[in-house]
Amino acid sequence: MAKNQNEEMDLEQEEMTVTLTLDDGSEVECVVLTIFEAGDRDYIALLPTEGAEADEGEVYLYRYEEDEDGNPSLDNIEDDDEYEVVADAFDELLDDQEFDEIVGEDELD
Repeated sequence: MAKNQNEEMDLEQEEMTVTLTLDDGSEVECVVLTIFEAGDRDYIALLPTEGAEADEGEVYLYRYEEDEDGNPSLDNIEDDDEYEVVADAFDELLDDQEFDEIVGEDELD
């Protein structure tokens, strides 16, 4: 589906999903929460739509890249230190979003 350049992608209006194939061969459908930068790389946060991980609110974090044609690819984060940096950056994004929502609600009152 082609998007107009002026059209912003709003995840609340149109949820983007991706199907992951796990190491054991099982597939998990996930909603794309956000693509964000940490350090000098891009990462993606995915939320499973069903199963135990979805019930627990577990979020999957992966390295995110696009090739010259705009095709995405995800890679596992193998390094514990890198994962900590990425998880902290994602937590900070969540904190900022929650703060923005609280401030936005206060302004409406």
